Amino acid sequence: MQDGKKVIISLRDVTREFNTGDGKLEALKAISLDIYEGEFVAILGESGCGKTTVLNIMGGMDHLTNGTMILDGKDFSHPSPDELTAYRRNYIGFVFQDYHLMPNLTALENVNFIAELSPNSMPAEEAIEMVGLSDRKNNYPSQMSGGQQQRVSIARALCKHPRLILADEPTAALDYNTSIEVLQVFEDIVKRNQTTVVMVTHNNEISKMANRIVKIKDGQIDEIITNPSPTPAALLSW
Repeated sequence: MQDGKKVIISLRDVTREFNTGDGKLEALKAISLDIYEGEFVAILGESGCGKTTVLNIMGGMDHLTNGTMILDGKDFSHPSPDELTAYRRNYIGFVFQDYHLMPNLTALENVNFIAELSPNSMPAEEAIEMVGLSDRKNNYPSQMSGGQQQRVSIARALCKHPRLILADEPTAALDYNTSIEVLQVFEDIVKRNQTTVVMVTHNNEISKMANRIVKIKDGQIDEIITNPSPTPAALLSW
């Protein structure tokens, strides 16, 4: 527990190895980390340090080689295919650098497509409203800016009522002003919905808005910093 908050995901001594032509590459080296409900966590590090691998393991997009991953008290280190599908569909919301919107569907239809797959989803209209795009709900991706498309992808993740939203460099393709708009959406999600957000970034400035900053270096946790006074997204500057 942290300030009375429940642990959602607990990683213990997690390693991830990849086979290469020259042998094995150890992308993660005995990572141990707890993620708590209702917090904003930034995973910070240089390219190739292992931060995205951590995110993918937590999201069921990749599997650990050794160690354990506990989800809400259940051992999820080696899930069955059915367990993995249900976990990704009902438990996790993903936001990537690329928006992955379906070009032939409107913003509302893109969100509704995901909402229909989840048994406990909120109405797509509500999710669109939460990211401030009600006036754009009938637009197609080609009729929206990059920031607006990314907000649709956030609405798509949010509509499932996920326990955890995982964001991998969600502002990397956006300019500064648009990045701030997108970050304010994440900020509001954490504050208003008490939804846990884990965001991978290489931007030190963005990490200032997190409750905790996890620095990864060479496949290991180098430092975990608790931030008692997160910086509002509107005050970030780079």
